[in-house]
Amino acid sequence: MIAYLDGKITYKSPTHIFVDVGGVAYDVQISLHSFGLLEKLDSVKIYTQLIIRDDAHTIYGFMTPEEKELFIKLVSVSGIGPNTARVILSYMTPSDTSNAIMTDNVAAFKKVKGVGPKTAQRIILDLKDKMLKNAPDIGDLTSFAAPSIRDEAIAALVALGFQKNQIIKQVDKVISQDSTIDQVETLIKSTLRQLS
Repeated sequence: MIAYLDGKITYKSPTHIFVDVGGVAYDVQISLHSFGLLEKLDSVKIYTQLIIRDDAHTIYGFMTPEEKELFIKLVSVSGIGPNTARVILSYMTPSDTSNAIMTDNVAAFKKVKGVGPKTAQRIILDLKDKMLKNAPDIGDLTSFAAPSIRDEAIAALVALGFQKNQIIKQVDKVISQDSTIDQVETLIKSTLRQLS
């Protein structure tokens, strides 16, 4: 597996680039989001995912690890191929995509060409719990449980694009309503319900 490519850009377009690494040029498919970040660059370190099909081996590239991780999650959803995943990440930034999944925003996905309401609902249903489970663990896990869980939940929700001040109020409200919460995932889900 190729984790990333680091080399000179010898050709670029909004849909793909050639990256020359030691005299070998790799054809890398990209989203419009990544194109916007590399448009003015002459060389690049781009994170990659190789998709193997019967008729082709295709390299998809991403300027951030977050976008790559979202791409991998999207193609794990039944009915979402790599091209559809790339189109989603061209219409929306990684943070917008994560936010749409976490807030059940079907309308945001329906704006993407080729994604209807059923597909949008499937994306949210399949990925929301996975994203909660993989929320970054922030804070000292050896410290007293309640503050640690609170800090982790706040950090995870801010990373998903929510405003910190709003999140702090909502998390504290959930904790005050149910002091028995002892799992970060439960706290995040409860907070998201308050926000919906």
